[in-house]
Amino acid sequence: MERESVCVLGGGSTKYGKLDDSISDITLQASVGAIESAGIEPKEIEAGYISNVFGVADKQVHLGPVVMSNLGISECPSLSIESACGSGSVSFREAFANVAAGFYDAVLVTGTEKVTHTGTDWTTTYFSYCSDFFYEGQAGASFPGLFASMARAYLHEFDATEEDLASVAVKNHENGVLNPKAHLRKKISIDDVMDSAVVASPLKLYDCCPFSDGASSVILCNEKFAKEHSKDYVKVIGSGRGGSPAALQGREQLTTIPSTRIAAEAAYKMAGITAKDVDFAEVHDCFTVAEVVDSEDLGFFEKGTGATAARNGDTKLNGSISINPSGGLKSKGHPIGATGVGQVVEAFEQLTGKSGERTVNDAKIGLTQNFGATGASCAVHIFESV
Repeated sequence: MERESVCVLGGGSTKYGKLDDSISDITLQASVGAIESAGIEPKEIEAGYISNVFGVADKQVHLGPVVMSNLGISECPSLSIESACGSGSVSFREAFANVAAGFYDAVLVTGTEKVTHTGTDWTTTYFSYCSDFFYEGQAGASFPGLFASMARAYLHEFDATEEDLASVAVKNHENGVLNPKAHLRKKISIDDVMDSAVVASPLKLYDCCPFSDGASSVILCNEKFAKEHSKDYVKVIGSGRGGSPAALQGREQLTTIPSTRIAAEAAYKMAGITAKDVDFAEVHDCFTVAEVVDSEDLGFFEKGTGATAARNGDTKLNGSISINPSGGLKSKGHPIGATGVGQVVEAFEQLTGKSGERTVNDAKIGLTQNFGATGASCAVHIFESV
């Protein structure tokens, strides 16, 4: 069956950080932002896909009907999706599939999260539920500890140093300073990272992304609908999903994430391109080592050379491949249900000339990669300017 050409018509986002508004309010704010960006009316939306992980922390689950009702389209069907930190990209994938199949002409995709009000102890506990809890969370293995295991393995296996990992954080903070909606808008140095408190050796405080509140939203539609409403849209030319063993102990290697490689291969095949054709990428840098591993699994660098590339500045804003021009999870922030959709908002803004000072020069093709837990699930999407 021939699929419909799918486009992103608009994008909206709240600021990421510690927010006072309720989860319902920030979800509505981002959704309205996307609708206004697309230049459409709420009544033109035919379905809603809402990604959220810890709505129970804000006493609101089943967010889909709440969002649709607040937009004045309560009759519109919705689906609430949870896939740990990869929820936003999975929600986007489901929306993409339904538009591509011809079920809907235009849909809303919104990711949202509020966790800063629960305190570090409870928030860390909530996050641990996203791991293979029997083998990991229940046994005291937090995500900093699990990614520290990956980092230690990487430093042992390849020609890389802790300073190389720190360079990822420094670069992403440089980008985040240029993003008015980023959580941590502060330049840092290699020394700042190295001198920050050890969280789980070799990872230090500045190697880790923050807990964030926030919501992001996009309008997905077929190309006929897009052309009827705006000239500012981008095409979704590739989409892929993959999986990995849920527990880190079940993997043959700690220095690669199988789900990313599987999802990327599928997305590149659908798009008819290779990694060399990508101008910028928003990747899942929950910890600095994750960005290094992502950059290799996505094919931007050979295995074992991602840290060297970061050290040499190849991934800076206008390097050979700009990685996380938004500031990434590290600086922009990580409201986990929103993160994957926020990456798409960045891709939309970059490819339609709306990204301001952080613009990647002459960008035509962008990629987003967002995974859940330690990469147990992953989705990769590829976008092209019109």
